[in-house]
Order: sequence, then structure tokens, then C-alpha cells
Amino acid sequence: MKRTRSLFVLLAILLVSLAAIAGQNPLLEKWDTPFDVPPFDRIQVEHFMPAYRAAMEKHVAEVEAVVNNPEVPTFENTIVVLERSGALLTRVNAVFRGLNSANTSDELQAVAKEVSPLISEHFDDIAMNEKLFERVKAVFGEREKIDLTPEQSMLLEKAYKGFVRNGALLDEAGKARLREINKELSLLSLTFAENVLKETNKFELVIESKDDLAGLPDAVIAGAAEMATQRDYDGKWVFTTQKPSMLPFIQYSEKRELREKIFKAYINRGNNGDELDNKEIVSKMASLRLRRANLLGYETHANYILEERMAKESKNVYDLLWKIWKPALARAKNEAKELQAMIVEEGDDFELMPWDWWYYAEKVKKAKYDLDEEMLRPYFELENVRNGVFELANRLWGITFEEIKDIPVYHEDVRVFEVKEEDGTHVGLIYTDYFPRASKRGGAWCGAYRDQSIVDGKNIRPIMSNCGNFSKPTGDKPALLSYDEVTTLFHEFGHGLHGLLSNSSYERLSGTAVAWDFVELPAQIMENWCAEPEMMKIYARHYETGEPIPDELIAKIKKAKHFNQGFATTEFIAAAFLDMDWHTLTEPTELDAIEFENESMAKIGLIDEIVVRYRSYYYRHIFAGGYSSGYYSYIWAGVLDADAFQAFKEAGLFDRETGNRFREHILSKGGTEEPMTLYVRFRGAEPSIEPLLERRGLK
Repeated sequence: MKRTRSLFVLLAILLVSLAAIAGQNPLLEKWDTPFDVPPFDRIQVEHFMPAYRAAMEKHVAEVEAVVNNPEVPTFENTIVVLERSGALLTRVNAVFRGLNSANTSDELQAVAKEVSPLISEHFDDIAMNEKLFERVKAVFGEREKIDLTPEQSMLLEKAYKGFVRNGALLDEAGKARLREINKELSLLSLTFAENVLKETNKFELVIESKDDLAGLPDAVIAGAAEMATQRDYDGKWVFTTQKPSMLPFIQYSEKRELREKIFKAYINRGNNGDELDNKEIVSKMASLRLRRANLLGYETHANYILEERMAKESKNVYDLLWKIWKPALARAKNEAKELQAMIVEEGDDFELMPWDWWYYAEKVKKAKYDLDEEMLRPYFELENVRNGVFELANRLWGITFEEIKDIPVYHEDVRVFEVKEEDGTHVGLIYTDYFPRASKRGGAWCGAYRDQSIVDGKNIRPIMSNCGNFSKPTGDKPALLSYDEVTTLFHEFGHGLHGLLSNSSYERLSGTAVAWDFVELPAQIMENWCAEPEMMKIYARHYETGEPIPDELIAKIKKAKHFNQGFATTEFIAAAFLDMDWHTLTEPTELDAIEFENESMAKIGLIDEIVVRYRSYYYRHIFAGGYSSGYYSYIWAGVLDADAFQAFKEAGLFDRETGNRFREHILSKGGTEEPMTLYVRFRGAEPSIEPLLERRGLK
């Protein structure tokens, strides 16, 4: 009893000290904001380190309370209490990670470098706490005798495996080595991401002569002029390696040497032999990951990762990739011949190169289908697209979206929407942040400032975010998206729905906390609606007239749906192969990143006219984004989503009953059961690869 009493005294002292700190630190206060959202208007960079330290101290005290509990370990007093611990640290970390991704600064990046090894050490301390593990192991050993729900069983299994997979069974020397590796990997990953962002922001293609704008649409020229003004190049035009700037340039510019210049700048980010070069980091991370896997008893890093995925082992991943690669590569080779023929037809004699592909693909598409990107943009005004996906969610699940304006945000581009059930019940919030800026990392992603869970009978509702780097408004025109940006918006919204519609008891299993080759299903299935005529009539409206997209344009889109799919599939699958090759290494040696990549691409026969979607030295997904041995997930989930969408095609595009089944068995369940069990419950059978091949025109 004395130990328990002294522990309570320690907790009381800690709470008093936290209260004192909180007086000056909004991250540690109870948030007096609508829906308890982060008070972004009050949070400053200097608040983060004190908040992290206080939150880690509190977490340590909470864990010690579990360790020193004199009662026999049970599911409730050990597994559940441990699951609920660290809530303050989770909150601080969610805010920091959100800001560091979407609105970073040199100061925030400095905090990231300072706190990253501390966080790594903090969680290593917990994972390697022998007394804590003994309590968890004791409960796990009694699992067959305890009456647990499927969700509770999953939480217990995740808790036990989490300790084992993070070194609990290692000897002291092994634990010390694992700590070193984890700390080094966390810092290398941060540096990798920072270098990519700095490289992306550094390059400028400054155009001084109107002649060098030949072929570019007026809207693209206007955007480049605005960019030039922002960067103090008045009277000139600036293009960057941000995709909304670069892609239209390589699609339409008649200046081949300029297309080559910007394309090479894009694919050489992190490969310029300077302080931002990532090649050595790539090699070190691959080697360290292998050493960690070996230390934990796995032959490769991929084996370590895939144990917790649907794929289970690398052979299954490679088998799937090869099935799609062969027809995709054959199609890509035929596409290359078409583009080369267009070059010859125009009177040129040079060979097709990667920086030519987008340009001549647009020309061929225009010639074959009388269709190009600029014909579509006027119908893809960003707010209409966003409202369209809101309408889709309303038709499938009855939920509504209402903008809230009087709420703290971290940047003027951010919009916040409250999500409600049909009866008005609060579901959650979603922040949208769609435009590129120097302080935001590239790409598009979904995050959470608060995940859903049920605590003491109260359903804590989520706060999700969708971020992108889409085409910005220019002059008097609103943001007009490319079709690719439309599908990306639908995709990330699907991740948001997965978080919003979650109904799990435990945060560790809620929303998007599922196997990474399953997490893309709710996102990718949303993309299927984009090109459906019924859906396009809802969201695709001319930004000036409000008229819905005409039937003849929809017919052209449908006719061209398989156009360039060889290229799109090939560059993607090549990146998935590259990821797997880096992480199925069996010898932890330093490698030349370029030589390794070239050998990887030669092995699968990637043609010279196509560059792998992500070169190793700017491959954020796998070296700074958590997708190591997991980039294949998009294509694995593609099999699932193509098959799942057939259920909607069969029952009706907006069929509420099918939507409710998808919500009940997929969206609300999070990671509470095995993914394939949930999928079969929704669909009635395991998925077939045929719908995916058919959708991509690869059958």
C-alpha cells in the first residue's frame, strides 16, 4: 500500500507542475475551443519542447502506475490502462506533426530534430520495460480463458506483438543496439524529408521571353506570372518542381530543352552532390533497417514489415506486382511507339525521352480522342469538386458537411467543416488545406488531430485533415483542377471518411489504424465515382456558367479512360518493385543508390522512355513516410477497391444499402478484426484481380 500511496503523491506533484506549465503553454491546457480543436492561433514554436517534455513525463508516470499495480494483471488494469496512457503526448504530437507537414519552418524543423531522438528513446523505454512486458505477457498467456470480444482480442494481440516487435525479448546488448538504430533512423528520416522539401523549393525555371511560353495555356502562363511576382521576378514567369507548376509545363511547352531542364530538376531532387543530397541517407537507412530486422529475428526488413500486413510475405507482393507488370509494360511499349510516331509525323527525328512523354501523350490524346486537360479544367472548379464529394457521402451515408468559420486554423488556406449524421448528431470535423506553398511538403495526405475512441462510455469524435498541393486560383479565375487532382481529392477524402466514420473503442484500432495494404481501400474506392457520368453531372460544372459537363465531353473521357494506362501503371509498379528491392536486401552493406536503382529497374525491364515514379533519393513514401516495404499497398488495395466497387455498380451507384454495408463492415471497424474477414463480410467473397486489370485496360 505504501508504494501505491507514494505513486499517487508522485502523480499529484506531476499534475501540479503540469498545471503550472500549462499556464503559459496552450498545448498543455484544457482547450476552450469549439469541439476542443487545437488553438492554432495561440500555439507558438517555443511551446512544443516544454509540452513534449511534460507530456513524456506524464506518460512515464502513467506507465509506472501500470507496472507498480499490486493487483494481478488483467485485460482492464493492464491492457486498457496502457492503451489509454500517453493521451497528452498523443495530442501534442498530433498538432506538431500536422504543422510540420503542412506549415513548417526552420524553427519547427529544428524542434523535430531535437525531439525525434527523445521520442524514440521514450517509446523504446516503454517497449523494453521488462516489468511492464511481464504484465502484458501474463494477460496474453491467459487469452484463451478470458471472455473477450473480437476487438478486445485484437487489442491484446497488438499490445503483446508490439512489445515483441520492439525488442522486449532481446538481451540487454540487443536492446541497447536497437535503441541506437531507432534513434539514428528517426533522425535520418527527418533529414531526408527536409532535404526533399528544400530541393523542391530551391529550383526555379525563370522565363524572360514570351517566345519560351509557346504552347502553354493562358491559365498556366497567368499562374507562372503570379509566381514570378511573389518571388520578385516582376515581368517574368516562374515555374517550379511543385507538380501543379511542373506538370502543365511538361504537358504543353513546345520548348523541348526547357521541358528537359525542369523534368531533370524534378527527378534529381536529392541527387546533386551537395548538402541536400540524399543518396547516402538512402543506403544507410536500408542497411539500418536490415540490421534492426536481423536483430529482431527476421531475414529482411520486408519480412519484418509484412508480418503485420495482408500480404504477409514478400513473395506474395512480388507475385502480384509481376502479374500486373507484364501486361502493363507491354502496353507501355506500344504507347511509346505511338508517341514516337507522333514525333516523326511532326517532322522531327529525335528519340522519345522521359521529358517528352507528357507532351506527346497530350498530343496523341488530342488527336485520337479530341480531348486534352485544358478542356476539362473549367468544369473542375475546386469548391464544386469538394462539394461533389460531400454530396456523394451524403447520398451513400446521409452525412452532411457544414463549414465553420469561427474556429482557429494554422493558415488562411485552411477550411473547416463539421460533419453530422442525418439526424444532426455530431460525427467529427475535417480540415481541408489544398494549395501548395513553400512551408508544405509535396503530395497529398490525410491526417488526424484527434482519432476516434470510446472512453468511459463517451464516444470521442475525430478531427481529420485533408492536405494537397492542387492548382491555385490565378487572376480572376478560381482554382481549376486537373482530372488527376480531382481523383486525388476524392482519394484523400476517402481516408478522411475512414477516420470520421470510425466506431471503435480503442484509439489504437480506430479509423485508419489498419494494415497498410488495407488502408488504401476506403480511399481508392472513392476514385471510382469520379468518372461516372451520374457523379460528374453533380460536381463537374463550368466555373463561369454553372452548366454541367456536356454529355459529349463525358463520352470522350469514357472513350479515353484506358489511354496512357501502360505508362501510369508501369511507373507506379516500378516504384513498388524498387521499394521491395531496397527492403529485401540480406546483407547490411553500404550501396551506391544510383547503381542499385539502375540494377533494380534493369531487372524488371523498365524502358528508357519512362522514369520510375519515385527515384530513391526523393522517395518520401518509403524513406520518410512510413511506407517502407509498403508502396505496393496501393496496387494491393486496387484489387480490393476495383472488386468492391462492383457491388455499387451492381446495386446502383448511390445505393444506400450497399453504402451502409460498406460503412458497417469496413469504414466503422478500423483495425478491430482481420482485414480479409471484414472484406468478405462486406462483399461475400475474397476479391478477384480481374476488375483491376479490366479497369486499367490490361486484360
